[in-house]
Amino acid sequence: MALEGLQERYVNFYTDFAFKKLFGTEVNKDLLISFLNALLSGEEEIKELTYCEHEKERKGIFSVYCMNEKGEHFLVEIQKAEQRFFKGRSAYYSTFPIREQGSKGNWNYELKSVYAIGILNFSFDDSDPNYYHHEVKLVNIKTTQVFYNKLTYIYLEMPKFRKTESELENLFEKWLYAIIHLPDLMERPQALRETVFEKFFRVAEIACFTQQERVAYERSLKNYRDWYSIAETAEYRGWERGYNMGLLEARAEARAKGRAEGRNEAKRLIAENMIKMGMKVNDVCRITGLSMEEVKRIRS
Repeated sequence: MALEGLQERYVNFYTDFAFKKLFGTEVNKDLLISFLNALLSGEEEIKELTYCEHEKERKGIFSVYCMNEKGEHFLVEIQKAEQRFFKGRSAYYSTFPIREQGSKGNWNYELKSVYAIGILNFSFDDSDPNYYHHEVKLVNIKTTQVFYNKLTYIYLEMPKFRKTESELENLFEKWLYAIIHLPDLMERPQALRETVFEKFFRVAEIACFTQQERVAYERSLKNYRDWYSIAETAEYRGWERGYNMGLLEARAEARAKGRAEGRNEAKRLIAENMIKMGMKVNDVCRITGLSMEEVKRIRS
């Protein structure tokens, strides 16, 4: 397999190879420990991790499963593209570490905490363009109090994290910045001078790979690019169909209402068709030029 096409200095974190190498290997588990402690912001202080059996790739989803020294379980996943029922499958796989804690004999159902963490290379919530860190627990709807605090889902919508290097305020934000920008960097940023990032960038440097690792990474990168291309093409085809349908309807309507009013109505009809096709509010606004408030009114 040809390797000359690799121009980046560091790996793409969203590939299976990179994710497993950086966060899923015994020799580099201190990187995952640092990330988890930063993510949990003092709720947990993990000192040691033990890796459990890795799962195989599941259509663009890679995961590592581990336990800390207290016996608490961490299922860390990276998802390249949105799936229709990704919340459902997240809940489904979180039951595995719960069921594994079952014990024979006189067991009182005392469970250790389970954390299901999703690093998402897509956005699923259009309500707030800046709300990227979702932490979900079982809650009593009436009292808004946490009903059960040993099951936590954490979703990170990575495309929504847009802070620049100079704006980074804490270790957690530095981790997000490093993950997102890793393949675009040629040097370690000044803001990421902690010892853990020195190792992170050293391990991620392609030039330090063995020939076997380079071949494995190139294969993983190709799979990532193919997956991204398929997802992008499907999104474009959906937009194109919606646009063409809306354009035909809008033209007929515009002729009846006049040029000026017709242009606005055309945009609204196009937006309506796009929404019916399941496109996101931000994309509809960008393509039609309508404000978010107008698009939300159309959607409602």
